[in-house]
Order: sequence, then C-alpha cells, then structure tokens
Amino acid sequence: MSKRLVHPALAQFITAMAGRNMTNAAYVAVTIGVGMMVMLTVTPAYEAAHHWVDAVLWGCLAYFVFEWVVRLRHAVLLQRGWAYALSGRGLVDAAGAVAVPLAIVCGVDPKTAWLLSILWVLKVVPGIPGLRQLRRVLVQESGPLLSVLVIFLTVVFLASVAEYFLEHDVQPATFGSVPDALWWAVVTLTTTGYGDVVPITPLGRLVAALVMISGLGVFGLWTGILATGFAAETRRDNFLKTWESVSKVPFFAALGPAAIADVTHMLRTMDLPPRTMIIRKGQTGDCMYFIAAGEVEVDLPGKKVALGEGAFFGEMALLGNNLRSANITTTRLSKLLVLDLVDFRLLMARHPDLAETIDAEAKRRALENK
Repeated sequence: MSKRLVHPALAQFITAMAGRNMTNAAYVAVTIGVGMMVMLTVTPAYEAAHHWVDAVLWGCLAYFVFEWVVRLRHAVLLQRGWAYALSGRGLVDAAGAVAVPLAIVCGVDPKTAWLLSILWVLKVVPGIPGLRQLRRVLVQESGPLLSVLVIFLTVVFLASVAEYFLEHDVQPATFGSVPDALWWAVVTLTTTGYGDVVPITPLGRLVAALVMISGLGVFGLWTGILATGFAAETRRDNFLKTWESVSKVPFFAALGPAAIADVTHMLRTMDLPPRTMIIRKGQTGDCMYFIAAGEVEVDLPGKKVALGEGAFFGEMALLGNNLRSANITTTRLSKLLVLDLVDFRLLMARHPDLAETIDAEAKRRALENK
C-alpha cells in the first residue's frame, strides 16, 4: 500500500494499528463487539434487534481482520512475519480474526459460532501494564510457586485416599473411588466448602479439619510469595525510574554509579501539576528538593526567581535554619526528587564533596537574597 495513495490520517491510523499496542478504536471495537455477543444470548433482545446486532458483530469482525492483516503485512515487511505469527499477540490476533468465520464455514450454528468472539477480550491483555508486571513476578517466583503447588497436590491426593479409605463403606455413592474423593478434597482444600460431599465418620471429619487448615496455609503461602514478588518488582521499577531522574540532575553528574545508586535509594520522587505550592514561608522544613524536570518559582521579597531542571531548593532547612524563608510553587508539570533530613545527613557523611557543594550554593543564595 503506497503512502502516496493513502490519506495522511489513514496512514497514521494504519501505522498505529501495526504497532504493538492497541489503538483506542480497537478498545472500542472489543467493548462493543463483546457487548453485542452478550446481547445475542438474550433471546428477546436479539429478536427485537437482530439485524443491528448482526451488523455490529460483522463490522467488529471486519475491523479485527483488517487489523490482523495490517500487522501481519507490517511484520512481513520487517522480515519478522513468522515471529509475529507465532507470538502470543499474533496468535490472539489470528484467533480473533478467523475463529468465528471458520466455525461458521464448518457448519456451526451462527449464534453458537459468535460465542467465539469472546476471544476478542484477549486482545486487551498486552496493553495492561499490570499484567506484564504479573508475568514477570510469576517467572521470577516460579520456583517457590511450584513448590507450594506440589504441597497442594500432595495434600489433595493424601486426603483423597484417606477419605476413600474411611468413608467408602458408609458413603459409596460419594466416596466410592479415589477420583470421587478428589472432588471433595479440592473443594475442602480451597476452603470453598459447597457442602455437597461431607464426611460423616469421626476420623473422616478429623481428616477434613486437617485439610481445611492445610488449605489456609497453602493459599497463605501463595499470597505471601506473590505479594513479596510484587513488592520487589515495584521497588525495582521505582529504583529504575528514580535512577533515570537522578542521572539527569547536573548536581549528581560527577558521581559514579555506586554513588548514584546510593543517592537513588535515599530519594523519593514527586510528580506535581502546575501551580502547586511545594513550600510555604514560615513552615518548618525537614527535606530538600532537586528538580529532575519542570520548573518552580521562588517568591522572594521584591522579586521572583525561576529554578529549572537540575536546580535544588529547600537546603537551608537542612543546614541549620529549619524555617522556610520563601513560598515556592511549580510553574509547570514538574518531577521533584525529595531528600529527607535523616537521609541528607547520611548522604553528606558518605559524600563530603556533595556537602561542600550544597553549602557553597546555600551561602551564595543567602548573599543574593540579602
């Protein structure tokens, strides 16, 4: 498709469609398409508007076929056709495009075939950042998670055999075999407890109590592993973002990687919109700020001073005068790095050159403000 033969807006839309992430139009198509699929299962609503429902479903399908073809062609032009086709994203795109037509061609009733449009929901998965983080956590914590899974399966099979031995004579219909007892074991270990299968012998109930307690422990372990993994992954993400911000501040440019890592662990980031007051005159200060991006305005007597990217302020509160001497407000969207008093003293002890630089800058500003 030649760019000369395509309207610029359409060319831009096709380029976005060929990209990795979904376009807003694709999200709309998924929402509407799945909604129409649900309406198709409500007989009175479908009979009242079946022409509209069918038209919208076919329209959404046409969009997803077009999207799949564009992405496949884009991948082929980049000599990555097979890589895309066999990737998770490519398989989801292909399933969303061909599953319904293929089912209809194979003779499946159209109303049943359109149920396969639920596969369109999978198209939103790659665009959710939290799910990518979950995938990383599952990969990194796969060992402990699999260990707990082994414990889960061991308890399930031991409990199934024990209940079969204890209950099959008195309840042959429900505990007549180990596979029958497996249903009870899974339901009990997950603490779901439907109540459709219940041991009645004293020893059977004792085993059930132990299984329920074991279920709490197993799922507690899974929860703890995932929570710890998410916390570690979040810390890594925050560290990388803070590192990037710290490295952009000229004040820290002379530091080596080890020192920057030290600083990164101490700083916390703040993203502030325009016209946000950061410091109010007369308040007690316990931190200083570095400007990683954006700009702030210092309201001094008789004048206003703008501080841009790379500057810092609030250091006077950490050098002895803990009362803020001016109002400071953001003038545009700004990212600030905050250094608290305790961390400031620790950092200055580790890096005396930073202490000298901050002290010299503080004296220079004190002379300017007289």
